[in-house]
Amino acid sequence: MALSPRLEVRQSQGLTLTPQLMQSIRLLQLSHLELNSFVEAELLRNPLLEREDGAEPTEDTAEATERPAELNASEDTVDYSERIQSADSIANGYDTEVENVFPDQSAPERQADSTQWNERSGGDGEAADIDQFVAARPTLGDHLAAQAGLIIADPAERLIAQFLIDSLSEAGYLAVELETVAEQLGAPVEAIEAVLFKLQGCDPIGVFARDVRECLALQLRERDRLDPMMLRLLDNLELIAEHDLAALARAVGADREDLSDMLAELRQLDPKPGRAFEAGPVESVVPDVFVRPGLGGEWQIELNADVLPRVLVNRTYYASVTKKTRDTTEKSFLTDCLATANWLAKSLDQRAQTILKVTAEIVKQQDGFLVHGITHLKPMTLKAVADAIEMHESTVSRVTSNKYVSTPRGLFEMKYFFTTALGSSTGEGDHSAEAVRHRIKQIIDAEQPSDILSDDTIAEMLQKERGIEVARRTVAKYREGMNIPSSVIRRRQKRALVAAGR
Repeated sequence: MALSPRLEVRQSQGLTLTPQLMQSIRLLQLSHLELNSFVEAELLRNPLLEREDGAEPTEDTAEATERPAELNASEDTVDYSERIQSADSIANGYDTEVENVFPDQSAPERQADSTQWNERSGGDGEAADIDQFVAARPTLGDHLAAQAGLIIADPAERLIAQFLIDSLSEAGYLAVELETVAEQLGAPVEAIEAVLFKLQGCDPIGVFARDVRECLALQLRERDRLDPMMLRLLDNLELIAEHDLAALARAVGADREDLSDMLAELRQLDPKPGRAFEAGPVESVVPDVFVRPGLGGEWQIELNADVLPRVLVNRTYYASVTKKTRDTTEKSFLTDCLATANWLAKSLDQRAQTILKVTAEIVKQQDGFLVHGITHLKPMTLKAVADAIEMHESTVSRVTSNKYVSTPRGLFEMKYFFTTALGSSTGEGDHSAEAVRHRIKQIIDAEQPSDILSDDTIAEMLQKERGIEVARRTVAKYREGMNIPSSVIRRRQKRALVAAGR
């Protein structure tokens, strides 16, 4: 059969992701902070979008809206408004004048305070931003610069001190060599060392150190505990990290009791003194969903309305502007804005419904955890939840990313509930990996100093107690993931603690 080129016409169906569909998928995995930023940008760009305030009418506003309907059609509105009390008359009736509230303050002082407050608020009648009056957290550089101005009088030395302060790391260590500082400032190294020696006495003690040994030595010197034996201990910090107490005792020349006291004193020091002045803001985790006990033993699931942005489409404004528009470009712009506004409102609603649907299925499958605790946490996969709610696995993965749920057991990320399964030899259901980690930690915390358990022993205990089929390598992996040392190091640590207690 000969091969020859030819033209064919075929018809096929395919799934194409439109830009709006891709944007809707992206909205699912955004956190509430990222989502609010995205909505704010759309509100500035799209004139047809408005933020829904969600305010419900009160009794006063409802009465005010109903009152004009009770008027006679022939009654003059001006006559009716004259019978309404003004705001000043109402305020005078409650005796809320400034003179009555602050009787000791003179009129010029009240006027000055009012002027100052209006200047802070911008002078446009808007309320002042409360964040402008909150005291800023002091930084490490500001804290040290204030002390340097008190202990150093020479202008040249103050310049060197400021350069050294600017060269500190977040932990408080000097991140530059003294020779480099001397070369950049054109000063002798001896002058740099003299300024550094003065700065090393600043609070917090331990800053301006060049390594961990010097940092600990500065703190011990302040406590008058930097004796020759402690210096030898600082020279052998690697033996402390290896928990080789026998070799450490020989290197220091101290017996077990003295060594235990020295190690206990060393643990009271701060190896990173600059961390107390971290400049980063402390951000609290805000839950996206609340899970509370309901009536009849059921769980009540509710979205956090405080972090959920809500928008409205102003169709009235669109209709009024469209009637006055004659330009084709302007009409096309308004049409695109209306389509984008409708899409955003629909996407936000779909996102909220999807989060509720996924959370409801997680609560359904993890009911034992919510009631009894982590020991009853079941293994669960994204595919299991996706099949139960008839969604794609990637959709569930996006919904659970960067989302937090508040439960009676605490605040958890949604990804926390998805854990792998470990087989059971008793014929019961599989065990969650997170529950196994928790049980391993309980076993290690309960072990005695004279009977430290190895990974093999822990695996055998899990097999006998719970019927959990777990290998020694799995126990070691979970233990290292929880930053728990091996049995050899734990034996040394607990024996040292027992010796120190004696």
